[in-house]
Amino acid sequence: MLLASLAGCGGRPTADSATADVQRLLDRRAAAVLDRDERAYERTGEGTDFAKLRAVPVAAWSYRVTAVHRTGDTATADAELRYRVAGYDRAPVTAGRTLRLVRDADGRWSVDTDRPARKAAQQLWDQGAVQPVRGRHSLVLGVGQSGRALRDFADLADRAVPAVSEAWGTDWSRRVVVLVPESVEGMAGLLGSPASSYRGIAAVTTGETGAPARAPADRIIVNPDAFALLGGLGEQVVVTHETTHVATRTRTTAATPLWLSEGYADWVGYRAAGRTPAEAAPELSRAVRDDRLPAALPDDGDFGFTGDASRLARSYESGWTACRLIADRWGEARLGAFYRAVGEHRQRAGALEDAMRTVLGTTPDAFTEDWRAYLRDQLG
Repeated sequence: MLLASLAGCGGRPTADSATADVQRLLDRRAAAVLDRDERAYERTGEGTDFAKLRAVPVAAWSYRVTAVHRTGDTATADAELRYRVAGYDRAPVTAGRTLRLVRDADGRWSVDTDRPARKAAQQLWDQGAVQPVRGRHSLVLGVGQSGRALRDFADLADRAVPAVSEAWGTDWSRRVVVLVPESVEGMAGLLGSPASSYRGIAAVTTGETGAPARAPADRIIVNPDAFALLGGLGEQVVVTHETTHVATRTRTTAATPLWLSEGYADWVGYRAAGRTPAEAAPELSRAVRDDRLPAALPDDGDFGFTGDASRLARSYESGWTACRLIADRWGEARLGAFYRAVGEHRQRAGALEDAMRTVLGTTPDAFTEDWRAYLRDQLG
């Protein structure tokens, strides 16, 4: 008797029935998003205002319910949202969502709220109505920004893409997605981190290192507060730097030290900027003039966004000057080959040694001494 009451009339656990009902509800919700059918979307309940995501050009949108926690006529569902931005994502982006549901007198479930899951990052439409601007090589999605501001970002990205291809080559998508939230708090929400981590950071690029060719497109996420402090050249350098990360992502692996990945991105960013080494590396120049020549290239830990801003700047500038040395002495093509050779290794151990030996004909110790001499010559 107890077993029968737990199983329910159909012989199936009540929780399983609720899970199936919620999955069907979210299937209808997904279909409404894809069909741009606001009425059909509203029939599935509340949650995200349809107007906030209507302008997002999605080619795929689906939910997978992973758990339903029911209490009478209310429930909380855990789900994975999978979506693709049309023309940019080769594979779905996955986002954890938590949905609160209510059941009416007829037993029908509807969505009451739809939020990021615990510890999951926000999506741009969680922050407001999304406005898209398309460029030749870019898609800019913004919240709380003017159309003119978003067009400016598209122009920066459209100049960055061919600049990166000229340096790196064309074996990448040659398209970028730029997200522009309203503030640094919005940027932090998209990254699932505290805003304090990004106060002085103008932009970051998300993506999985060593990602396969069918990985979702990277996202360049802008901090509009810090970006507003840059001049025209600085804006272009930052966007070109981040676009370089998009281009090199599949060749960047656990073997790639941050001084190389960040230094190479800065090298591409400054490649056509016409800046002298002292102008492009002011903190490192100051250290060299003060007889504080670095003893070694920076470790990965030196690139943390929190802590000493001057130390962080010197780390980036150290990576840039190291890549500039390779381009000056061995040539730009050899710099790209060196980057790819390092990334071909699965682990850090031995990767630099092997790539320096086979591509540059040197050793890490000899290269470090050459780099220190280069700093004295260029920045002293």
